[in-house]
Amino acid sequence: MKSYGQFCPVAKASELFCERWTPLIIRDLSAGATHFSEIRRGVPLMSQTMLSRRLKQLEAEGVVERRRGPGGRGATYHLTEQGREFVPVIELLGRWGQRWSRRELAEGEIDLSLLIWTLERSVLADAFGPSRTVVRLHVTDQAEGDDIYWFVNENGKCELCVRDPGYDVDLYLACTLPDIIYIVRGDLALERAISADRLEVIGDKAARDRLRRWLNLGPLAAIPPARPVITC
Repeated sequence: MKSYGQFCPVAKASELFCERWTPLIIRDLSAGATHFSEIRRGVPLMSQTMLSRRLKQLEAEGVVERRRGPGGRGATYHLTEQGREFVPVIELLGRWGQRWSRRELAEGEIDLSLLIWTLERSVLADAFGPSRTVVRLHVTDQAEGDDIYWFVNENGKCELCVRDPGYDVDLYLACTLPDIIYIVRGDLALERAISADRLEVIGDKAARDRLRRWLNLGPLAAIPPARPVITC
């Protein structure tokens, strides 16, 4: 970590927190990611070597705790008390970003893997009740083989499948990648997306009525932008 050469506590905290990727790592750890592979999915442009090095740095600084798995095999990562004090900073960054940095998506921001990972970790699996409910998402502008995903919701857990799990589908969704990102980010209202045929929803009324609850868009999506956002 590079030093600002100042005794100021803002400078000292910034030396740690403002290192590239660190806020995103803390974001994902605070959202429940614990395994290296889970953290890696939240920072797909970060190399495994860099992620490993950064986790070791955060562990050395007391921000992250590395715990060995049963029998000493594998490891999980967790925020310490010191690390958890960064969480309100992450939340404030998110609120600021929703108000002031939202705009039409740039090409490099239209990331399929990040979108699928975001859905997998945020959907409310019990929105349809305890019985198994399968949601099939067709990302219509993606190449064959990368365009269809199944979310199997059962017993309060959601399992992502990249191949047909063989269950009956209860809710079919079809949307372009930019539009589903706009929906998740809160720029495109769910009802508007459906009425404008930017999101196709097929299923019985009970399943369709629970779609919003299942998406579980969260408080950031409800924050209005400070200036208009182009979503088409």
